[in-house]
Amino acid sequence: MRRAALLAAVFLAVTPWQAQAQVPASELARSVDIPFEEFTLDNGLRVVVHTDRKAPVVAIHAWYNVGSKDEPQGQTGFAHLFEHIGLFNPTENVPGGLMEPLRAMGATDWNGTTWFDRTNFFQTVPTSAVEQALYMESDRMGHLLGALSQERLDNQRGVVQNEKRQGDNQPYGLVYYTVLETLFPEGHPYRHSTIGSMADLDAASLEDLRQWHRDNYGPNNAVLVLAGDIDVATARTLVNRYFGHIPRGAQNEPAQADIPTLPARVDKLLHDRVPNTQLSRTWVVPGLLSEEAASLDIAASVFGGLASSRLDNALVRGEETATSVSSSYQAFQRLGMFDLDVNVKPGGDADAVSARLDQLLADYIANGPTQAEVERAVTRRISGTLQALEPTGGFGGKAVTLAEGELYADDPGFYRRQLAAYGAVTPASVKAAMQRWLTRPTLAIRVEPGEREAYVEAADNRPAPAPAAPLPITPRAPMPAVGEMRPLAFPTTERARLSNGIEVVYLRSTTVPITRVAVEFDAGLAADPADELGTQTLMLGLLKEAAGDRDAAQIAEREEQLGASVSTGASMDRTVVSLTSPTANLDPSLALLGDVIRRPAFRPADIERRRAQQLATIAQERSSPNGLAARAWPALVFGTEHPYGRPMSGLGSPDTVGAISREDLQAFHANWIRPDTAQIFVVSDKPLSEITALLDAHLGQWVPSATPHGVKNFDAAIPAAQPRIVLVDRPQSPQSIIVGAMVLPTTGHQDRVVFNAANEAIGSGFLSRINQDIRETRGWSYGLGGNAAGLEHQVPYIISAPVQSNRTGESVQVLIDQYRAFLSDRGVSAAERERIVNANVRQLPGQFETSAALMGALRSMALYGRPDDYWTTLAPRYEALDQAALDAEARRLFGEAPFVWVVVGDAATVRPQLEALGLPVEVRAAQ
Repeated sequence: MRRAALLAAVFLAVTPWQAQAQVPASELARSVDIPFEEFTLDNGLRVVVHTDRKAPVVAIHAWYNVGSKDEPQGQTGFAHLFEHIGLFNPTENVPGGLMEPLRAMGATDWNGTTWFDRTNFFQTVPTSAVEQALYMESDRMGHLLGALSQERLDNQRGVVQNEKRQGDNQPYGLVYYTVLETLFPEGHPYRHSTIGSMADLDAASLEDLRQWHRDNYGPNNAVLVLAGDIDVATARTLVNRYFGHIPRGAQNEPAQADIPTLPARVDKLLHDRVPNTQLSRTWVVPGLLSEEAASLDIAASVFGGLASSRLDNALVRGEETATSVSSSYQAFQRLGMFDLDVNVKPGGDADAVSARLDQLLADYIANGPTQAEVERAVTRRISGTLQALEPTGGFGGKAVTLAEGELYADDPGFYRRQLAAYGAVTPASVKAAMQRWLTRPTLAIRVEPGEREAYVEAADNRPAPAPAAPLPITPRAPMPAVGEMRPLAFPTTERARLSNGIEVVYLRSTTVPITRVAVEFDAGLAADPADELGTQTLMLGLLKEAAGDRDAAQIAEREEQLGASVSTGASMDRTVVSLTSPTANLDPSLALLGDVIRRPAFRPADIERRRAQQLATIAQERSSPNGLAARAWPALVFGTEHPYGRPMSGLGSPDTVGAISREDLQAFHANWIRPDTAQIFVVSDKPLSEITALLDAHLGQWVPSATPHGVKNFDAAIPAAQPRIVLVDRPQSPQSIIVGAMVLPTTGHQDRVVFNAANEAIGSGFLSRINQDIRETRGWSYGLGGNAAGLEHQVPYIISAPVQSNRTGESVQVLIDQYRAFLSDRGVSAAERERIVNANVRQLPGQFETSAALMGALRSMALYGRPDDYWTTLAPRYEALDQAALDAEARRLFGEAPFVWVVVGDAATVRPQLEALGLPVEVRAAQ
């Protein structure tokens, strides 16, 4: 989709990269600082406090020193199963469970995770809700077992088994089990996966889980981190108040684990319903606390982790025998895993690629990386660390860093030692680490296309468990209420224009010395020519293949030198080229961005290579259950003539991608990627005046061609809704993907605040009726939801529901029944209305904690034509909502809810279930 009958005037030269200085990694590393204080309660609970006043929120993380490596034989998956019980079930003094009050208090994230070495629970909550959140977290720690029943265990067992099916159902989804079982001997703590086996999950009894909690969840086996709008004096008072009464538990001694070595290389051949052969090499190596951890990580980055990696340059860009490559180092507490993966080009000689992979690795181990490679990899790692530490909590952020350090190294400041270790990495240290660990025998796995190996399912009829006596409940004082909330303080939006008229929309954020720039074009996948779908994706992939006087490897090297990242992407309505850079390196990073946008070369050899990669990605999409569903539904509800009636991945089809010419790509670029379709969004710690001057130097002299820019046409009529089922046959699928789709009578520019609030009751979020029914009550899914997609011109509503195969038909019927009831006599309840209003009002002050969140807000306001004060007007609007207004808007937009149902699953199992529903059923082959 890039057609550029380019005029030379379009691509004016910019300042040469070499002329602009960059800040070294050592200086970037000095920007990383997380001040903390710590104390320990009498019961052994270790507490770490970090004060960060940038937003009125506090991240609360409880980390337990137990993971899947600590599970005895016959109890695999117990740590993860108990995480689900702790996360989603009631406690003794919060009988409705923690999810509802967390949502009602305006928590901006909450979840739990389990891995080999730990289990954690976390939430980021408004400052005024900290006491309530600590009460709930302490009830989870010390007052859980009395509320755990056989019914709740069975429900979560079903959810976890569906989580396992969901992962196993993906292409190459069964490989990791073979990796662990081959690399680790019988009895080794790391030999089994965290998700566990179906048989062990089936066998888990109520008393087993009670004992698991007694053995592992005492305060003396935990670390509590509070990060955000709180100080240590307040934290000490509150933690003592809510956790101090919990008695010490059993002393868990986490399993020790050696680093095993295979006696000889092991070659394994597996099969899966995939379009290409995948090759891997895996070794067990030292872990997180090793002095060699940083060198091993840099070794992996240089070889296959960086965009300029040796594997990319040799196999993808050079010999073009692979469509993608990767190399990674996973560091666990006791050990680590070093992994290489190569996706062989479809139709390629896998034997030859395998031999070449081994040859490249042997040469790399023998000679090591260059100094320049090490410097780029270290800079990239430190820049990534800087960005990851912007949020206080969540899946990353400062709370995670402090908790990991305390739990694994008895030092919340362990990150400083890690950064120092990266700073000390040299080519010699990388070479020495590789020669010590990667010269040992490897596990070499080849996954070839074919029928996948037999799948081990859960038992059909699990024996009825022996009754377990109920446990006493220890009452506490009532849970504290949420205090007075602070209003949202959204930063002031500022604007400027470059010399060529491009508007710059800006927000100031001084939390971290990072600048985010998004150059957005009014194009998007809807601008793809109908007979050349996939053009834009191919064009965007080529922007970084060669630009100005640099090729792909040189562009990647420059990014890595600067610690910057230039990325391209497209939604249905907009196309974007983005930059994230340490502010200290912004000037040279903008020079790079300018060349990528303005001076792509579209070299024939690059086009053919990227075309082959895109064709391979299409084949992968067609092997994925989610990809197959996403390819099917848009045309069914929008029609094939509508710009939205195409797969929203933007990949196109083999026929259309195969026919795209260089002239097509140049013309698309000239028509759509130009200053008169552009708007620039910036979030930075640098003031707008300085930002504008830098942008003007690199983009301000860019002028459009004389030809008019492209125009999108949305006049195509949307076909009348015809409820039916389209079944896409994907044999050997242990789970089905159900997608329900319809087009709402609204556009993105029309306000949907009321509808979105009403939809929280039925479709959106963990507490929605459809998720509570199918996941939490019936245990048929790992999670599902329904939401209005954020398109500009016409808004579809999409239900996505992965469910176990033998419950597919029943799940579709449950979804139909739930929406029918919601739109008739079971509209939004008073309790739902109160929870939804409280949640949306209270989450606002903490919703924009990061620069990424601010960037998203800027771009969405522009896309939907919202005023600058939009976010600050929402609280009173939510507070004014009543049940009648919510019900009326839901019924207006849903109408009769005429969903078209797309089901991707094993037709032999699923078809009879669907035909019993009374809707027309069409069966299609996967395509």
